[in-house]
Amino acid sequence: SIAQAPRILYQKSKCSKSEKIEDALLLECPLGEMLPSPSDYKSSLIVLTVQNWLLRLSADSGEVLEKVYLAGSCCKSFRYLSWDTPQEVMVVKTIQHKLPAAARQAGIQQSTLFYLAVFQVLPLSFIGMLEINKKIFGNSVTDVAVSNGILIVMYSMGLVRLYNFKAILEQFMEQPFDLGQEFNWNGQVGVVGKYPFGLPCNIKITDTPPLLFEASSLENAFQIGGYPWHYIITPNKKKHKGVFHICSLKDNTLAKNGIQDMKCCSLEPDWIYFHPDMSGRIIHVGPNLIKVLKLKEVKNHTDQMEIAEDFTIVANRENCVNNTVTVTASGRVVKKRFNLLDDDPEQETFKIVDYEDELDLLSTVAVTQIGADGRAHLDFHCNEHGILLKSIPLREPWDVTYSHEVYFDKDLVLHIEQKPNRRFSCYVYQMVCDTAKDD
Repeated sequence: SIAQAPRILYQKSKCSKSEKIEDALLLECPLGEMLPSPSDYKSSLIVLTVQNWLLRLSADSGEVLEKVYLAGSCCKSFRYLSWDTPQEVMVVKTIQHKLPAAARQAGIQQSTLFYLAVFQVLPLSFIGMLEINKKIFGNSVTDVAVSNGILIVMYSMGLVRLYNFKAILEQFMEQPFDLGQEFNWNGQVGVVGKYPFGLPCNIKITDTPPLLFEASSLENAFQIGGYPWHYIITPNKKKHKGVFHICSLKDNTLAKNGIQDMKCCSLEPDWIYFHPDMSGRIIHVGPNLIKVLKLKEVKNHTDQMEIAEDFTIVANRENCVNNTVTVTASGRVVKKRFNLLDDDPEQETFKIVDYEDELDLLSTVAVTQIGADGRAHLDFHCNEHGILLKSIPLREPWDVTYSHEVYFDKDLVLHIEQKPNRRFSCYVYQMVCDTAKDD
């Protein structure tokens, strides 16, 4: 901000609890496409309210551009927004339906678990609504999600099942409807997306869809990526927490060197995920080590893949000596009864790893707690080779007991800190060219 204080673009008036926003998605217009309304070309927010209204708001003014009423007679509790295909297909999900205790004691059976409403965005159009029920998918379903054309069903015992969501839409769609269309559906007469009728549940799954894939994983943790396709799971036993298996999606075979275990002793667990740059690589982050892994063919075995390290980034712990045995000035031998944790606050520890696609940089935030204050620095690494290009010390102290988020986009860095009692601080950095240097 050039001015001494930021300028407010707009401020929405205080609303009642019944108008509270439950979830939101940022919507950007696609490049090179003709859209029906001039407002479609501007950034907007899709928001979901507690009263089951889906609103499209202008990101610049807060003006309501479109509104759709979701809940007809079938359901009253839509709470979650997510992308099936980012910026193209959106899914609105209810909370899990549970009968009141009195109804259960009376012997009333409830088969419906979730409802999903699917929309095409820009222009906003209704694709269909379906229910996930016990009769088709089983009694132990705990959650469902839709991503990239796949319906993901999660079960209480750690089982994850995948179904072709597009095939389900095509096979079980009873009748398509458009927003604003008058309809007579199962004895109801109304307008699609208008109060009080909402949306018809026009996709009826009458039989178990063909199963694409299933796997058992601790806490339902399951990821797909790489080339050729692989998946990452943790074996479904608590003793395996922190151990990751990388397997072929084609035949479930474990890749060579496919068991990744950092064997770190820390309060915060290490984490692993497929690299968002679509290179097929894998990022494994521990307290003091970041591994970027790649899939490659095993020599003389073109049908088998192995996991190899592409590069590693190591925390700066040169001055850290963690001897279990020390000798005092008088010559007395003192043995420590325990070792320091790998993420001990007094040691430099990785807290955040992110990827900036437009600059093709891998960014890391490392923190060291020195006395009462913590100090952090943001490092930029070459995404291809991991070479350190620039290190930026963050001026503000970093208290590891608070919640922190760091966003890096083009030439801006935002550090958002949440303190107790919902107090937030936002620190803004901007990168500028140093014209005084030739390099």
